[in-house]
Amino acid sequence: MIPSVNESGSRTIGLLAYLYGPGKAEEHTDPHLVASFDGMSPDPGRDPNATLKNLQQLLDQPVMAVARHARPAKHVWHTSVRADPRDRVLSDEDWAVIARRIVAATGIDPGGGQPGCRWAAIRHADDHIHIVATLVTEDGHRPDDYRSGTRAQAEARLIEKDLGLRQVAPGDGTAAQRPTSAERHKAKRQGRERTAREELRETVRQAVAGATSEDEFFDRLADAGLLIRKRAAPSGDLLGYKVALPEDRNKDGQPVFYPGARLAPDLSLPRVRERFTGGTLREGERGPRPQDAAGARTGAPATARRQVASAAWRAVLVVEHGDDRVAAADIAAAGEVLDALAKTSAAHTRRELRDAATAFERASRSHIRAVRGHDRALRKAARDLVHGGPALGYGEDGATTAMAIDMLFFLITTTAHWHAKKGHAQQAAAARQAAAHLRSAYRAAAPAPLATLAQRGRRLPQPQQQRHAAQLREALPELAEQILSEPGWYALAATLADAQRAGHDPTALLARAARRRELDTAESVSDVLVWRLRRTANLPLETPERAPSATRNSPPTPRPSPRRAARTARSGNGTTGS
Repeated sequence: MIPSVNESGSRTIGLLAYLYGPGKAEEHTDPHLVASFDGMSPDPGRDPNATLKNLQQLLDQPVMAVARHARPAKHVWHTSVRADPRDRVLSDEDWAVIARRIVAATGIDPGGGQPGCRWAAIRHADDHIHIVATLVTEDGHRPDDYRSGTRAQAEARLIEKDLGLRQVAPGDGTAAQRPTSAERHKAKRQGRERTAREELRETVRQAVAGATSEDEFFDRLADAGLLIRKRAAPSGDLLGYKVALPEDRNKDGQPVFYPGARLAPDLSLPRVRERFTGGTLREGERGPRPQDAAGARTGAPATARRQVASAAWRAVLVVEHGDDRVAAADIAAAGEVLDALAKTSAAHTRRELRDAATAFERASRSHIRAVRGHDRALRKAARDLVHGGPALGYGEDGATTAMAIDMLFFLITTTAHWHAKKGHAQQAAAARQAAAHLRSAYRAAAPAPLATLAQRGRRLPQPQQQRHAAQLREALPELAEQILSEPGWYALAATLADAQRAGHDPTALLARAARRRELDTAESVSDVLVWRLRRTANLPLETPERAPSATRNSPPTPRPSPRRAARTARSGNGTTGS
Protein backbone atom coordinates (compact mmCIF):
# COMPACT_ATOMS: atom_id res chain seq x y z
CA MET A 1 0.00 0.00 0.00
CA ILE A 2 1.52 3.29 -1.12
CA PRO A 3 0.41 6.69 0.25
CA SER A 4 1.59 9.71 -1.74
CA VAL A 5 1.24 13.03 0.09
CA ASN A 6 1.04 16.41 -1.68
CA GLU A 7 0.44 19.63 0.29
CA SER A 8 0.72 22.19 -2.47
CA GLY A 9 -2.94 22.90 -3.28
CA SER A 10 -4.72 26.25 -3.01
CA ARG A 11 -8.17 25.51 -4.51
CA THR A 12 -10.30 22.88 -2.81
CA ILE A 13 -13.01 23.11 -5.47
CA GLY A 14 -10.51 22.45 -8.28
CA LEU A 15 -9.20 19.25 -6.67
CA LEU A 16 -12.73 18.03 -5.91
CA ALA A 17 -13.78 18.69 -9.51
CA TYR A 18 -10.94 16.49 -10.74
CA LEU A 19 -11.58 13.68 -8.24
CA TYR A 20 -15.31 13.57 -9.00
CA GLY A 21 -14.80 14.13 -12.72
CA PRO A 22 -14.16 11.59 -15.49
CA GLY A 23 -10.35 11.84 -15.19
CA LYS A 24 -7.78 12.74 -17.80
CA ALA A 25 -8.62 9.69 -19.92
CA GLU A 26 -12.09 8.69 -18.66
CA GLU A 27 -10.35 6.46 -16.09
CA HIS A 28 -12.50 7.50 -13.10
CA THR A 29 -15.44 5.18 -12.41
CA ASP A 30 -18.24 5.76 -9.89
CA PRO A 31 -16.60 8.57 -7.87
CA HIS A 32 -18.08 8.59 -4.35
CA LEU A 33 -17.32 9.40 -0.73
CA VAL A 34 -16.18 6.53 1.52
CA ALA A 35 -15.38 8.53 4.70
CA SER A 36 -15.19 12.07 6.04
CA PHE A 37 -14.29 14.01 9.18
CA ASP A 38 -17.89 13.91 10.50
CA GLY A 39 -19.17 10.78 8.77
CA MET A 40 -22.03 12.64 7.11
CA SER A 41 -20.51 15.06 4.60
CA PRO A 42 -22.40 15.59 1.34
CA ASP A 43 -21.44 13.20 -1.46
CA PRO A 44 -21.76 14.79 -4.93
CA GLY A 45 -21.09 11.40 -6.48
CA ARG A 46 -24.13 9.49 -5.21
CA ASP A 47 -26.40 12.13 -3.70
CA PRO A 48 -28.24 13.95 -6.51
CA ASN A 49 -28.99 16.85 -4.16
CA ALA A 50 -25.33 17.39 -3.16
CA THR A 51 -22.93 19.54 -5.18
CA LEU A 52 -19.20 19.98 -5.29
CA LYS A 53 -19.73 23.48 -3.91
CA ASN A 54 -21.54 22.06 -0.86
CA LEU A 55 -18.61 19.78 -0.04
CA GLN A 56 -16.01 22.47 -0.76
CA GLN A 57 -17.71 25.02 1.50
CA LEU A 58 -17.98 22.49 4.32
CA LEU A 59 -14.30 21.57 4.12
CA ASP A 60 -13.13 25.19 3.75
CA GLN A 61 -15.26 26.57 6.62
CA PRO A 62 -12.45 26.60 9.25
CA VAL A 63 -10.12 28.24 6.70
CA MET A 64 -12.63 30.99 5.89
CA ALA A 65 -13.19 31.61 9.62
CA VAL A 66 -9.57 32.71 10.03
CA ALA A 67 -8.62 36.31 9.30
CA ARG A 68 -7.54 36.66 5.68
CA HIS A 69 -3.96 37.64 6.54
CA ALA A 70 -3.60 34.54 8.77
CA ARG A 71 -4.84 31.97 6.25
CA PRO A 72 -2.23 29.60 4.80
CA ALA A 73 -1.40 30.45 1.18
CA LYS A 74 -1.76 26.79 0.20
CA HIS A 75 -4.30 25.22 2.47
CA VAL A 76 -5.24 22.01 0.60
CA TRP A 77 -3.66 18.76 1.82
CA HIS A 78 -4.03 15.81 -0.51
CA THR A 79 -2.87 12.22 -0.51
CA SER A 80 -3.67 9.19 -2.60
CA VAL A 81 -3.49 5.74 -0.99
CA ARG A 82 -3.02 2.94 -3.50
CA ALA A 83 -3.20 -0.82 -2.93
CA ASP A 84 -0.72 -3.22 -4.46
CA PRO A 85 -2.00 -4.57 -7.81
CA ARG A 86 -1.81 -8.10 -6.38
CA ASP A 87 -4.03 -7.31 -3.38
CA ARG A 88 -7.68 -8.23 -3.22
CA VAL A 89 -10.25 -5.55 -4.13
CA LEU A 90 -11.03 -3.73 -0.89
CA SER A 91 -14.55 -2.71 0.09
CA ASP A 92 -15.69 0.84 0.80
CA GLU A 93 -15.69 -0.07 4.50
CA ASP A 94 -12.05 -1.19 4.26
CA TRP A 95 -11.07 2.05 2.57
CA ALA A 96 -12.97 4.08 5.20
CA VAL A 97 -10.91 2.42 7.95
CA ILE A 98 -7.71 3.06 6.00
CA ALA A 99 -8.61 6.74 5.47
CA ARG A 100 -9.30 7.31 9.19
CA ARG A 101 -6.02 5.67 10.16
CA ILE A 102 -4.04 7.73 7.65
CA VAL A 103 -5.45 11.10 8.75
CA ALA A 104 -4.92 10.18 12.40
CA ALA A 105 -1.33 9.06 11.87
CA THR A 106 -0.41 12.16 9.84
CA GLY A 107 -1.83 14.61 12.37
CA ILE A 108 -4.58 15.83 10.03
CA ASP A 109 -7.28 14.50 12.36
CA PRO A 110 -5.47 12.91 15.33
CA GLY A 111 -8.60 12.04 17.32
CA GLY A 112 -8.58 11.48 21.08
CA GLY A 113 -10.34 14.80 21.68
CA GLN A 114 -7.66 16.80 19.88
CA PRO A 115 -8.81 19.38 17.32
CA GLY A 116 -8.50 18.15 13.76
CA CYS A 117 -8.89 19.33 10.21
CA ARG A 118 -11.87 18.67 8.00
CA TRP A 119 -11.31 15.99 5.38
CA ALA A 120 -13.06 13.69 2.92
CA ALA A 121 -11.97 10.43 1.27
CA ILE A 122 -13.10 9.88 -2.34
CA ARG A 123 -12.91 6.60 -4.24
CA HIS A 124 -13.08 6.55 -8.03
CA ALA A 125 -11.27 3.26 -8.78
CA ASP A 126 -11.01 -0.20 -7.28
CA ASP A 127 -7.40 0.13 -6.16
CA HIS A 128 -7.08 3.54 -4.47
CA ILE A 129 -8.67 6.47 -2.68
CA HIS A 130 -7.86 10.17 -2.42
CA ILE A 131 -8.02 12.07 0.87
CA VAL A 132 -8.62 15.83 0.71
CA ALA A 133 -8.18 18.00 3.82
CA THR A 134 -7.95 21.71 4.58
CA LEU A 135 -5.01 22.71 6.77
CA VAL A 136 -6.78 24.67 9.48
CA THR A 137 -8.11 22.85 12.54
CA GLU A 138 -11.54 23.46 14.05
CA ASP A 139 -9.97 25.83 16.61
CA GLY A 140 -8.20 27.87 13.91
CA HIS A 141 -4.66 26.50 14.15
CA ARG A 142 -2.28 24.72 11.81
CA PRO A 143 -2.29 20.94 12.40
CA ASP A 144 0.79 19.08 13.59
CA ASP A 145 1.44 17.45 10.21
CA TYR A 146 5.25 17.59 10.24
CA ARG A 147 6.69 14.83 8.02
CA SER A 148 3.17 13.67 7.22
CA GLY A 149 4.43 11.68 4.24
CA THR A 150 6.81 9.64 6.40
CA ARG A 151 4.11 9.10 9.02
CA ALA A 152 1.66 7.96 6.33
CA GLN A 153 4.20 5.43 5.06
CA ALA A 154 4.74 4.03 8.56
CA GLU A 155 1.00 3.66 9.12
CA ALA A 156 0.60 1.99 5.72
CA ARG A 157 3.03 -0.74 6.83
CA LEU A 158 0.85 -1.40 9.90
CA ILE A 159 -2.34 -1.38 7.82
CA GLU A 160 -0.87 -3.98 5.47
CA LYS A 161 -0.24 -6.33 8.38
CA ASP A 162 -3.62 -5.74 10.03
CA LEU A 163 -5.63 -6.24 6.83
CA GLY A 164 -3.52 -9.09 5.46
CA LEU A 165 -2.35 -7.11 2.42
CA ARG A 166 0.88 -7.50 0.50
CA GLN A 167 3.64 -5.76 2.43
CA VAL A 168 5.50 -3.10 0.46
CA ALA A 169 9.14 -2.42 1.31
CA PRO A 170 9.30 0.78 3.39
CA GLY A 171 10.85 3.83 1.78
CA ASP A 172 13.67 5.97 3.17
CA GLY A 173 13.25 9.19 1.23
CA THR A 174 15.96 8.43 -1.34
CA ALA A 175 13.68 7.20 -4.13
CA ALA A 176 13.12 9.18 -7.30
CA GLN A 177 9.74 10.85 -7.63
CA ARG A 178 7.18 8.67 -9.37
CA PRO A 179 5.34 10.00 -12.40
CA THR A 180 2.03 11.60 -11.50
CA SER A 181 -1.23 10.19 -12.81
CA ALA A 182 -1.49 13.21 -15.12
CA GLU A 183 1.94 12.42 -16.58
CA ARG A 184 1.00 8.78 -17.09
CA HIS A 185 -2.24 9.66 -18.85
CA LYS A 186 -0.46 12.23 -21.01
CA ALA A 187 2.06 9.59 -22.12
CA LYS A 188 -0.78 7.19 -22.90
CA ARG A 189 -2.59 9.82 -24.99
CA GLN A 190 0.60 10.52 -26.91
CA GLY A 191 1.28 6.82 -27.51
CA ARG A 192 4.55 6.83 -25.53
CA GLU A 193 5.66 3.77 -23.61
CA ARG A 194 7.06 5.86 -20.75
CA THR A 195 6.35 9.27 -19.25
CA ALA A 196 8.51 12.26 -20.09
CA ARG A 197 9.90 12.19 -16.54
CA GLU A 198 11.06 8.58 -16.95
CA GLU A 199 12.61 9.18 -20.38
CA LEU A 200 14.45 12.24 -19.11
CA ARG A 201 15.71 10.41 -16.03
CA GLU A 202 17.21 7.64 -18.17
CA THR A 203 18.78 10.09 -20.64
CA VAL A 204 20.33 12.20 -17.88
CA ARG A 205 21.67 9.08 -16.14
CA GLN A 206 23.29 7.95 -19.38
CA ALA A 207 24.74 11.43 -19.95
CA VAL A 208 26.46 11.49 -16.56
CA ALA A 209 27.79 7.91 -16.83
CA GLY A 210 31.58 8.23 -16.77
CA ALA A 211 31.52 11.96 -17.54
CA THR A 212 34.47 13.92 -16.10
CA SER A 213 33.26 17.52 -16.28
CA GLU A 214 30.17 19.70 -16.43
CA ASP A 215 30.96 20.63 -20.02
CA GLU A 216 31.03 17.00 -21.09
CA PHE A 217 27.82 16.30 -19.14
CA PHE A 218 25.93 19.14 -20.82
CA ASP A 219 27.39 18.29 -24.23
CA ARG A 220 26.01 14.76 -23.86
CA LEU A 221 22.58 16.10 -22.88
CA ALA A 222 22.56 18.30 -25.99
CA ASP A 223 23.75 15.43 -28.19
CA ALA A 224 20.82 13.37 -26.86
CA GLY A 225 18.45 16.03 -28.21
CA LEU A 226 17.24 17.43 -24.87
CA LEU A 227 16.32 21.06 -24.32
CA ILE A 228 18.48 22.50 -21.52
CA ARG A 229 18.05 25.55 -19.32
CA LYS A 230 20.76 26.54 -16.87
CA ARG A 231 20.28 28.65 -13.75
CA ALA A 232 23.16 30.95 -12.89
CA ALA A 233 23.92 33.29 -9.99
CA PRO A 234 24.57 37.01 -10.63
CA SER A 235 28.26 36.15 -10.45
CA GLY A 236 27.80 33.78 -13.39
CA ASP A 237 28.32 30.65 -11.31
CA LEU A 238 26.07 27.80 -12.41
CA LEU A 239 23.50 26.90 -9.75
CA GLY A 240 21.31 24.31 -11.44
CA TYR A 241 19.79 23.00 -14.62
CA LYS A 242 16.56 21.60 -16.00
CA VAL A 243 15.78 19.59 -19.10
CA ALA A 244 12.82 18.87 -21.37
CA LEU A 245 11.90 16.64 -24.29
CA PRO A 246 11.36 18.78 -27.41
CA GLU A 247 8.01 17.10 -28.12
CA ASP A 248 6.67 17.31 -24.52
CA ARG A 249 4.59 20.52 -24.39
CA ASN A 250 2.02 22.00 -22.04
CA LYS A 251 -1.37 23.37 -23.07
CA ASP A 252 0.27 26.66 -24.09
CA GLY A 253 2.71 24.87 -26.38
CA GLN A 254 5.70 25.47 -24.11
CA PRO A 255 8.26 22.73 -23.29
CA VAL A 256 7.76 21.06 -19.89
CA PHE A 257 11.06 21.33 -18.01
CA TYR A 258 12.15 19.14 -15.11
CA PRO A 259 14.96 20.15 -12.74
CA GLY A 260 17.58 17.44 -12.26
CA ALA A 261 16.68 17.07 -8.59
CA ARG A 262 13.06 16.34 -9.54
CA LEU A 263 14.20 13.48 -11.78
CA ALA A 264 16.24 11.79 -9.03
CA PRO A 265 17.97 12.98 -5.84
CA ASP A 266 21.44 12.24 -7.22
CA LEU A 267 20.82 14.09 -10.51
CA SER A 268 20.83 17.57 -8.98
CA LEU A 269 23.79 19.66 -10.15
CA PRO A 270 25.64 19.52 -6.77
CA ARG A 271 25.29 15.71 -6.65
CA VAL A 272 26.37 15.38 -10.29
CA ARG A 273 29.44 17.51 -9.51
CA GLU A 274 30.44 15.14 -6.73
CA ARG A 275 31.16 12.51 -9.37
CA PHE A 276 33.77 14.78 -10.98
CA THR A 277 35.73 15.34 -7.75
CA GLY A 278 38.05 13.20 -5.66
CA GLY A 279 40.35 12.22 -8.52
CA THR A 280 37.69 10.08 -10.15
CA LEU A 281 39.75 9.76 -13.34
CA ARG A 282 43.39 10.58 -13.81
CA GLU A 283 44.30 12.87 -16.67
CA GLY A 284 45.86 10.09 -18.71
CA GLU A 285 42.76 7.94 -18.36
CA ARG A 286 40.26 10.38 -19.74
CA GLY A 287 40.36 9.15 -23.31
CA PRO A 288 39.05 11.02 -26.32
CA ARG A 289 36.09 13.33 -26.29
CA PRO A 290 32.91 11.78 -27.73
CA GLN A 291 33.28 13.54 -31.07
CA ASP A 292 36.83 12.18 -31.39
CA ALA A 293 35.59 8.64 -30.81
CA ALA A 294 33.22 8.61 -33.78
CA GLY A 295 34.08 5.64 -35.89
CA ALA A 296 35.39 3.87 -32.81
CA ARG A 297 38.77 2.16 -32.86
CA THR A 298 38.89 -1.49 -33.87
CA GLY A 299 38.29 -3.61 -30.78
CA ALA A 300 37.29 -0.63 -28.58
CA PRO A 301 33.86 -2.03 -27.53
CA ALA A 302 35.43 -5.37 -26.61
CA THR A 303 38.29 -3.73 -24.73
CA ALA A 304 35.84 -1.58 -22.80
CA ARG A 305 33.81 -4.63 -21.82
CA ARG A 306 36.94 -6.36 -20.55
CA GLN A 307 37.59 -3.32 -18.37
CA VAL A 308 34.02 -3.54 -17.06
CA ALA A 309 34.51 -7.18 -16.11
CA SER A 310 37.76 -6.46 -14.26
CA ALA A 311 36.41 -3.38 -12.47
CA ALA A 312 33.21 -5.19 -11.46
CA TRP A 313 35.19 -8.11 -10.06
CA ARG A 314 37.30 -5.78 -7.89
CA ALA A 315 34.18 -3.92 -6.77
CA VAL A 316 32.64 -7.18 -5.50
CA LEU A 317 35.42 -7.41 -2.93
CA VAL A 318 34.98 -3.73 -1.95
CA VAL A 319 31.24 -4.11 -1.41
CA GLU A 320 31.73 -7.33 0.56
CA HIS A 321 34.61 -6.21 2.78
CA GLY A 322 35.20 -2.45 2.38
CA ASP A 323 34.13 0.64 4.30
CA ASP A 324 30.42 1.37 3.91
CA ARG A 325 30.94 4.78 2.31
CA VAL A 326 33.46 3.39 -0.16
CA ALA A 327 31.09 0.51 -0.94
CA ALA A 328 28.29 3.04 -1.51
CA ALA A 329 30.49 4.84 -4.06
CA ASP A 330 31.14 1.62 -5.99
CA ILE A 331 27.43 0.76 -5.89
CA ALA A 332 26.53 4.17 -7.32
CA ALA A 333 29.21 3.81 -10.00
CA ALA A 334 27.86 0.35 -10.87
CA GLY A 335 24.67 2.15 -11.88
CA GLU A 336 26.70 4.28 -14.30
CA VAL A 337 28.23 1.15 -15.82
CA LEU A 338 24.80 -0.40 -16.33
CA ASP A 339 23.54 2.79 -17.98
CA ALA A 340 26.55 2.92 -20.30
CA LEU A 341 26.32 -0.79 -21.11
CA ALA A 342 22.62 -0.49 -21.96
CA LYS A 343 23.29 2.52 -24.17
CA THR A 344 26.00 0.72 -26.19
CA SER A 345 24.58 -2.81 -26.25
CA ALA A 346 23.52 -4.83 -29.27
CA ALA A 347 19.82 -5.15 -30.08
CA HIS A 348 19.30 -8.65 -28.63
CA THR A 349 20.47 -7.59 -25.14
CA ARG A 350 19.47 -3.92 -25.15
CA ARG A 351 16.00 -4.21 -23.61
CA GLU A 352 17.04 -6.41 -20.68
CA LEU A 353 20.11 -4.28 -19.98
CA ARG A 354 18.03 -1.11 -20.08
CA ASP A 355 15.53 -2.66 -17.67
CA ALA A 356 18.40 -3.75 -15.42
CA ALA A 357 19.78 -0.20 -15.37
CA THR A 358 16.33 1.27 -14.67
CA ALA A 359 15.69 -1.16 -11.81
CA PHE A 360 19.14 -0.66 -10.29
CA GLU A 361 18.70 3.12 -10.25
CA ARG A 362 16.74 2.68 -6.99
CA ALA A 363 19.52 0.52 -5.53
CA SER A 364 22.25 3.05 -6.31
CA ARG A 365 21.19 5.46 -3.52
CA SER A 366 20.78 5.14 0.23
CA HIS A 367 21.37 7.26 3.32
CA ILE A 368 24.96 6.01 3.41
CA ARG A 369 26.64 8.86 1.56
CA ALA A 370 29.19 7.72 -1.00
CA VAL A 371 32.80 8.87 -0.70
CA ARG A 372 33.70 9.67 -4.29
CA GLY A 373 37.13 8.97 -5.74
CA HIS A 374 37.30 5.32 -4.73
CA ASP A 375 34.91 4.50 -7.57
CA ARG A 376 37.45 5.57 -10.21
CA ALA A 377 37.82 2.16 -11.87
CA LEU A 378 34.10 1.66 -12.41
CA ARG A 379 33.56 5.22 -13.62
CA LYS A 380 36.46 4.84 -16.07
CA ALA A 381 34.89 1.58 -17.28
CA ALA A 382 31.59 3.42 -17.87
CA ARG A 383 33.44 6.14 -19.76
CA ASP A 384 35.29 3.60 -21.90
CA LEU A 385 31.97 1.97 -22.80
CA VAL A 386 30.51 5.27 -23.98
CA HIS A 387 33.62 6.23 -25.96
CA GLY A 388 34.11 2.71 -27.32
CA GLY A 389 30.80 2.97 -29.12
CA PRO A 390 28.10 0.37 -29.81
CA ALA A 391 29.08 -3.29 -29.67
CA LEU A 392 28.20 -5.93 -32.21
CA GLY A 393 26.32 -8.96 -31.00
CA TYR A 394 28.89 -11.48 -32.19
CA GLY A 395 32.60 -12.24 -32.23
CA GLU A 396 34.83 -10.61 -29.64
CA ASP A 397 32.16 -7.98 -28.87
CA GLY A 398 29.61 -10.68 -28.12
CA ALA A 399 32.02 -12.70 -25.97
CA THR A 400 33.17 -9.75 -23.89
CA THR A 401 29.56 -8.57 -23.49
CA ALA A 402 28.65 -11.93 -21.98
CA MET A 403 31.75 -11.74 -19.77
CA ALA A 404 30.86 -8.23 -18.57
CA ILE A 405 27.24 -9.17 -17.85
CA ASP A 406 28.39 -12.25 -15.93
CA MET A 407 30.70 -10.19 -13.69
CA LEU A 408 28.11 -7.43 -13.24
CA PHE A 409 25.59 -10.06 -12.16
CA PHE A 410 27.90 -11.02 -9.29
CA LEU A 411 28.38 -7.35 -8.34
CA ILE A 412 24.66 -6.57 -8.39
CA THR A 413 23.85 -9.73 -6.40
CA THR A 414 26.50 -8.73 -3.84
CA THR A 415 24.90 -5.27 -3.71
CA ALA A 416 21.51 -6.84 -2.93
CA HIS A 417 23.07 -8.72 0.01
CA TRP A 418 24.79 -5.50 1.21
CA HIS A 419 21.55 -3.52 1.18
CA ALA A 420 19.67 -6.34 2.91
CA LYS A 421 22.23 -6.37 5.75
CA LYS A 422 21.79 -2.61 6.16
CA GLY A 423 18.00 -2.88 6.28
CA HIS A 424 17.56 -1.08 2.94
CA ALA A 425 14.53 -3.08 1.84
CA GLN A 426 13.63 -1.12 -1.28
CA GLN A 427 17.21 -0.98 -2.51
CA ALA A 428 17.73 -4.71 -1.91
CA ALA A 429 14.54 -5.51 -3.83
CA ALA A 430 15.62 -3.23 -6.69
CA ALA A 431 19.05 -4.88 -6.88
CA ARG A 432 17.46 -8.32 -7.02
CA GLN A 433 15.19 -7.14 -9.82
CA ALA A 434 18.19 -5.76 -11.72
CA ALA A 435 20.02 -9.07 -11.24
CA ALA A 436 17.07 -10.93 -12.75
CA HIS A 437 17.23 -8.71 -15.85
CA LEU A 438 20.99 -9.26 -16.07
CA ARG A 439 20.47 -13.01 -15.94
CA SER A 440 18.06 -12.73 -18.88
CA ALA A 441 20.52 -10.51 -20.77
CA TYR A 442 23.28 -13.06 -20.15
CA ARG A 443 21.11 -15.84 -21.55
CA ALA A 444 20.74 -13.79 -24.72
CA ALA A 445 24.42 -12.81 -24.97
CA ALA A 446 26.26 -15.98 -23.97
CA PRO A 447 25.04 -18.82 -26.29
CA ALA A 448 26.83 -17.65 -29.45
CA PRO A 449 30.34 -17.16 -27.98
CA LEU A 450 30.01 -20.28 -25.81
CA ALA A 451 28.96 -22.28 -28.87
CA THR A 452 32.04 -21.04 -30.71
CA LEU A 453 34.25 -22.10 -27.82
CA ALA A 454 32.46 -25.45 -27.43
CA GLN A 455 32.98 -26.21 -31.11
CA ARG A 456 36.69 -25.56 -30.72
CA GLY A 457 36.76 -27.64 -27.54
CA ARG A 458 35.19 -30.63 -29.30
CA ARG A 459 37.85 -30.40 -32.03
CA LEU A 460 40.69 -30.72 -29.54
CA PRO A 461 42.55 -34.05 -29.85
CA GLN A 462 41.38 -36.63 -27.34
CA PRO A 463 44.72 -36.71 -25.44
CA GLN A 464 44.53 -32.93 -24.98
CA GLN A 465 40.92 -33.12 -23.74
CA GLN A 466 41.99 -35.80 -21.25
CA ARG A 467 44.91 -33.65 -20.11
CA HIS A 468 42.59 -30.69 -19.42
CA ALA A 469 40.15 -32.98 -17.60
CA ALA A 470 43.02 -34.13 -15.38
CA GLN A 471 43.94 -30.50 -14.69
CA LEU A 472 40.34 -29.84 -13.71
CA ARG A 473 40.27 -32.81 -11.32
CA GLU A 474 43.49 -31.66 -9.72
CA ALA A 475 42.33 -28.06 -9.23
CA LEU A 476 38.66 -28.69 -8.34
CA PRO A 477 38.29 -32.30 -7.17
CA GLU A 478 34.91 -31.69 -5.52
CA LEU A 479 33.32 -30.12 -8.63
CA ALA A 480 35.19 -31.80 -11.45
CA GLU A 481 32.70 -34.55 -12.28
CA GLN A 482 29.79 -32.10 -12.26
CA ILE A 483 31.66 -29.77 -14.62
CA LEU A 484 32.66 -32.61 -16.94
CA SER A 485 28.99 -33.57 -17.30
CA GLU A 486 27.85 -30.02 -18.14
CA PRO A 487 27.29 -28.92 -21.76
CA GLY A 488 29.73 -26.08 -21.11
CA TRP A 489 32.69 -28.38 -20.45
CA TYR A 490 33.91 -28.19 -24.04
CA ALA A 491 33.93 -24.37 -23.92
CA LEU A 492 35.97 -24.62 -20.71
CA ALA A 493 38.34 -27.13 -22.36
CA ALA A 494 38.92 -24.68 -25.23
CA THR A 495 39.57 -21.93 -22.67
CA LEU A 496 42.11 -24.10 -20.82
CA ALA A 497 43.83 -24.79 -24.15
CA ASP A 498 43.92 -21.05 -24.94
CA ALA A 499 45.30 -20.28 -21.47
CA GLN A 500 48.05 -22.88 -21.83
CA ARG A 501 48.89 -21.59 -25.30
CA ALA A 502 49.17 -18.05 -23.85
CA GLY A 503 51.72 -19.23 -21.28
CA HIS A 504 49.53 -19.84 -18.23
CA ASP A 505 49.36 -22.89 -15.98
CA PRO A 506 45.73 -24.10 -16.41
CA THR A 507 45.69 -25.92 -13.07
CA ALA A 508 46.85 -22.86 -11.15
CA LEU A 509 44.48 -20.64 -13.11
CA LEU A 510 41.51 -22.90 -12.27
CA ALA A 511 42.40 -23.01 -8.60
CA ARG A 512 42.76 -19.24 -8.49
CA ALA A 513 39.42 -18.67 -10.20
CA ALA A 514 37.65 -21.03 -7.79
CA ARG A 515 39.15 -19.36 -4.72
CA ARG A 516 37.82 -15.93 -5.66
CA ARG A 517 34.21 -16.87 -4.95
CA GLU A 518 32.01 -19.90 -4.28
CA LEU A 519 30.71 -21.80 -7.29
CA ASP A 520 28.07 -24.09 -5.79
CA THR A 521 25.16 -21.72 -6.53
CA ALA A 522 26.08 -21.10 -10.19
CA GLU A 523 23.60 -22.31 -12.80
CA SER A 524 26.54 -23.56 -14.88
CA VAL A 525 29.89 -23.84 -13.11
CA SER A 526 31.67 -24.35 -16.41
CA ASP A 527 30.24 -21.11 -17.84
CA VAL A 528 31.34 -19.14 -14.78
CA LEU A 529 34.84 -20.59 -15.01
CA VAL A 530 35.05 -19.81 -18.72
CA TRP A 531 34.50 -16.10 -18.13
CA ARG A 532 36.67 -15.93 -15.02
CA LEU A 533 39.57 -17.59 -16.80
CA ARG A 534 39.21 -15.55 -19.98
CA ARG A 535 39.06 -12.34 -17.96
CA THR A 536 41.99 -13.27 -15.70
CA ALA A 537 44.19 -14.46 -18.56
CA ASN A 538 42.96 -11.78 -20.99
CA LEU A 539 42.08 -14.39 -23.61
CA PRO A 540 40.36 -13.37 -26.87
CA LEU A 541 37.51 -15.45 -28.20
CA GLU A 542 39.35 -16.36 -31.39
CA THR A 543 42.97 -17.48 -31.16
CA PRO A 544 45.36 -18.55 -33.92
CA GLU A 545 45.19 -22.28 -34.56
CA ARG A 546 48.32 -24.18 -33.58
CA ALA A 547 49.48 -27.73 -33.69
CA PRO A 548 47.69 -29.91 -31.11
CA SER A 549 50.97 -30.72 -29.43
CA ALA A 550 51.75 -27.05 -28.79
CA THR A 551 52.22 -26.14 -25.14
CA ARG A 552 53.15 -23.03 -23.25
CA ASN A 553 56.78 -24.10 -23.67
CA SER A 554 56.53 -24.26 -27.47
CA PRO A 555 58.37 -21.54 -29.39
CA PRO A 556 56.15 -18.92 -31.01
CA THR A 557 55.22 -19.31 -34.65
CA PRO A 558 57.58 -17.14 -36.76
CA ARG A 559 55.90 -14.09 -38.27
CA PRO A 560 56.26 -13.70 -42.07
CA SER A 561 58.26 -10.82 -43.41
CA PRO A 562 56.31 -7.84 -44.75
CA ARG A 563 57.38 -8.74 -48.35
CA ARG A 564 56.15 -12.31 -47.98
CA ALA A 565 52.91 -11.16 -46.34
CA ALA A 566 52.29 -8.83 -49.26
CA ARG A 567 52.84 -11.64 -51.78
CA THR A 568 50.40 -13.83 -49.82
CA ALA A 569 47.74 -11.12 -49.81
CA ARG A 570 48.10 -10.54 -53.57
CA SER A 571 47.73 -14.24 -54.24
CA GLY A 572 44.36 -14.26 -52.41
CA ASN A 573 45.43 -16.61 -49.61
CA GLY A 574 45.41 -14.05 -46.81
CA THR A 575 42.79 -13.77 -44.02
CA THR A 576 41.08 -10.75 -42.48
CA GLY A 577 40.96 -10.52 -38.71
CA SER A 578 37.93 -9.21 -36.92
